[in-house]
Amino acid sequence: MSLSARLDRLPLSRPHYALLLIGGLGYTFDGMDNAVVAFLLPDVREAFSLSSAQLGLVASAAPFGFLFGAFLAGYLGDRFGRKAVMMYALALYAIASLVAAVSWNFEVFLIMRILAGLGAGAESAIIAPFLSEFVPSHRRGWFLGALAGFFSFGFVGAALIGRFVVPAFPEGWRWAQVITFLPVVLLLWWRRALPESPRFLMNEGKHAEAERVVIAFEDKVLASTGKSLPPVDPNHAEEPEPEKFSLGKALKFLWSRQMWRITSVTWLIWFVITFSYYGFFSWIPTLLISKGLTVTTSFTFSLYIYIAQIPGYFSAAWVNEKFDRKYTIATYLVGSAISAFWLSSMTDPAWITAAGIALSFFLNGTYAGVYAYTPEVFPTWLRATGVGLSSSFGRIGSITAPLLIGIFATQWGFVGVFGMTTGVLAVGVICTLLFAVRTKGRSLEDITISEIQGREGVRR
Repeated sequence: MSLSARLDRLPLSRPHYALLLIGGLGYTFDGMDNAVVAFLLPDVREAFSLSSAQLGLVASAAPFGFLFGAFLAGYLGDRFGRKAVMMYALALYAIASLVAAVSWNFEVFLIMRILAGLGAGAESAIIAPFLSEFVPSHRRGWFLGALAGFFSFGFVGAALIGRFVVPAFPEGWRWAQVITFLPVVLLLWWRRALPESPRFLMNEGKHAEAERVVIAFEDKVLASTGKSLPPVDPNHAEEPEPEKFSLGKALKFLWSRQMWRITSVTWLIWFVITFSYYGFFSWIPTLLISKGLTVTTSFTFSLYIYIAQIPGYFSAAWVNEKFDRKYTIATYLVGSAISAFWLSSMTDPAWITAAGIALSFFLNGTYAGVYAYTPEVFPTWLRATGVGLSSSFGRIGSITAPLLIGIFATQWGFVGVFGMTTGVLAVGVICTLLFAVRTKGRSLEDITISEIQGREGVRR
């Protein structure tokens, strides 16, 4: 009886929800760190007497660190295990945030922002692969979509901090970072009892340890539900033979003939979503101000736009399970494109905000689809690397979007900015519908066999 089959037959219950909360809170703090910097910039500029170029470095520091953090997390997660990376990444983020809060000059602050981004990027890239290896196949789409939804709580929290903490206290920008640090310490303490992924342990040849993890998890489900466990599916795909991980081997496999389409489409989806998302959220306060709103009113409208993330994520989590991840991604990309076009044609601040709320809803719903989809399409031995590299490639979009959108805003104004965003989103829709694979209700092992080994068999 395979361990993966035993995990997939389990009903979703309290032990799964505990994992969701432990992992999701990590995403909340990642999202909070990512968003809060926009509200710190004016005070940071004054505190360190920064030029516009130096302020731009601050804004780019965390995304830059995030790019490398996601890559390192993937490599280290497949090489040494998921749990260790989750712990050390969160610890790095916490320490860097605290040092940034007490930084005594610009250089220290900038370095700590990069390191905080590195920790957040590693954390973001490792949680979804880790949890995907525990969740039953029939609920994995909802579960991972809901996991991504925790990002939205972080963005809303950052907006609240920016609105009520930063302007309310002397050196409020420092206290804002202390606030993001304190809960992470508690989360680290909670995470210490997490088990390692049994699928990772099986691939490492540690069968006895993997067996102990699965038995312990089954016992928790039994205690939680008070019912006998369902029977194991006799047709469940067996675990693949263990594969020794190396980075060179992983990169070669990701771009091999049987994997290049899955890899390239996944990377493209991440780039499209991240480019559009960061282009939009980095510019919307400025664009609102250009339409006549005050800074305070602009931040308040931005809070409404951030709140729209919450139903966006969790509605998409539901769609993940009812249809399929690829259709969730495509549908919410279409909604994003329509919202971006609507936004580009509005001139009244209230209607701009309404269109921004719609765009926020759909863009974040797309993330719920892609966070569920990405861990599913890569085999266990390089799952973390596959997710990490996809996320890293998406981060190129977050770094280039503000620059390119700034150029478009100068040349073609408000309409040009969101017209370009609409075009980028349309490319993502077409490629997703044509080339993404279906994963709904399928075990991770079945997806690997059907989509990867199956392609090799067809060529032969």
